[in-house]
Amino acid sequence: MAYASDLVPRQKAAILMVLLGREYSSKVYKCLSQEEIEQLTLAITNLDRIDSELSDRVLEEFHDITLAQKYVTEGGIEYARDVLVAAVGAEQADALLSRLTASLQVRPFDFVRRADSAQVFNFIQNEHPQTIALVLSYLDTPRAALILGSLPRDMQAQVIKRIAKMGIVSPDYIREAERVLERKFGNVGYTANVAVGGLDTIVDILNSVDRGTETFILSSIEQEDPDLAEEIHNKLFVFEDLIKLTDLSLQKVLKEVDNDVLTIALKNASEQINAKIFKNISKRLQETIDENMKFMGPVRVRDVEAAQQKIVNVVRRLEDAGVIDVARGGREDEIIV
Repeated sequence: MAYASDLVPRQKAAILMVLLGREYSSKVYKCLSQEEIEQLTLAITNLDRIDSELSDRVLEEFHDITLAQKYVTEGGIEYARDVLVAAVGAEQADALLSRLTASLQVRPFDFVRRADSAQVFNFIQNEHPQTIALVLSYLDTPRAALILGSLPRDMQAQVIKRIAKMGIVSPDYIREAERVLERKFGNVGYTANVAVGGLDTIVDILNSVDRGTETFILSSIEQEDPDLAEEIHNKLFVFEDLIKLTDLSLQKVLKEVDNDVLTIALKNASEQINAKIFKNISKRLQETIDENMKFMGPVRVRDVEAAQQKIVNVVRRLEDAGVIDVARGGREDEIIV
């Protein structure tokens, strides 16, 4: 009979997928990379008969990992140990945490994420822009935006630029940055290389700050790195965001868009976007677009994306001109007239 301790992690994951059933396993699959899906599928196909005792042990280990991760997320390693000691005793708690260390994946600066935003700002405002960028990359978007907006103007652009170009950060640098803040927040260890920052992080943060802060930061970055500024600018409002426009705002945008550009942009648009746009154009234009699409034939993806970007550019231009206003901070009325 096989024991859970005899299995490699991939085999345990395969058994867990079988035990979860098709519905829940499919949801897990959606969160995996292509390589992980291939490895897990191969492990499932190589499974032998799973006896009930082995199944119970795999589920128990999964439960322990999930429980420990919950405790770590809520309050860190020490908090997790305190809870586990109360539940199963010191010896077993230490053994469990030791066994699950590789699975817990404690993120760097966990102690910072649990601190008050004002505290975080006070502690990091005088740090090097690279250190501030690293810390903000691990905070949730609203808090990162709040802290970024509180920094001096010249510091904001430096921090944003460093986040955009951060990429993979070595464990040594992370540990050093944590050591600098250790006296203020606590001590957290971490060993795995991680990818942080990047354009998506920048877009999330800038979409949450006020328009004045966004404009200043983009203007500052544009002076030093025009290409980076353009990349960020193009991502701040994407074609799919048209669904958030009020009807009146969308009508103002569409008046500035050439009909041929609109037709190409709608070539692979979602049903929601099509319905939203068709609702705000004349019946005659609807018929024209439908007819043109029927005779258009295949269109290159890059041409569709270029047409969609032209519409996005119109949105940004009208916003800059004050014709429409793009609200910030994730409010329900994302875009208002």
